[in-house]
Amino acid sequence: MVEPEGGSSMKTPNRAAITGFILCFTMIIFGIVTNGGIGTILNFIHIPSMIVTFGGAVFAVLISSESMEDFMDGLKSFRTAFSKETVGLDEIGDVIYSLAITSRRDGLLTLEEQAEHMEDPFLQKGIRLIVDGTDPELLKDILETELLHEMEDNRRRIAFWENMGAYAPAWGMVGTLLGLINMLKSMGTDSSAIGEGMSLALITTLYGSILANWVCIPIAAKLKRSSQIQEMQKELIIEGVLSIQAGDNPMVIREKIRVFRADWEEKILPDKEKVV
Repeated sequence: MVEPEGGSSMKTPNRAAITGFILCFTMIIFGIVTNGGIGTILNFIHIPSMIVTFGGAVFAVLISSESMEDFMDGLKSFRTAFSKETVGLDEIGDVIYSLAITSRRDGLLTLEEQAEHMEDPFLQKGIRLIVDGTDPELLKDILETELLHEMEDNRRRIAFWENMGAYAPAWGMVGTLLGLINMLKSMGTDSSAIGEGMSLALITTLYGSILANWVCIPIAAKLKRSSQIQEMQKELIIEGVLSIQAGDNPMVIREKIRVFRADWEEKILPDKEKVV
């Protein structure tokens, strides 16, 4: 397992998310072309409207961010929507089970060498704390505190995209009002400005809806799912590390892992993904 940004397990491109993103864009183009022909696509490209809608939504999120670092971290989390975990609970459970067998047979100190080759930093930290003879209660507190910090980081990333999804339609309406004001001021004096004003008025509303429903809301949902998976994995690691330190029988640990997975599946996994 290798560490991705903001997580502890390897991630690979999520074909479903990438395909869905492309198909949503295709539906937008399809709607434009079927209502006016391919030449009308240019009518939907309006730079001032993009600046008002996208810029307004982004800067509104910047205002609500706790710091510039949190804002930039939220932007970077965009790519998380297009990746998926390749290391699941089964793989983590197998690693913990293997470590339990080794420690039971050869002692806890023998895990130090294996910890050097672990690419999951959270599990590596837990094993090193065991080898160092850390008190079980302190060990649990350290790992749970790190888990809480990561979940808080994930919460801020989710809030970033949820806020963006809320602000985008609102800034689309701001652009609509600006366009209508310009149009009404120009009526009877400059007929060419009426079309420009209407363009800003209508396209900003469209841009706001597209930004919210094509990008922001789906990404927020994906980040929530990713956060749940990360929490589930780390809680399993905590449970496994504490069981190894306590010297539990490897078969008992395997049963704990099975029960743990079943409990989590009841909480977050769709019915079709649950173990029968």
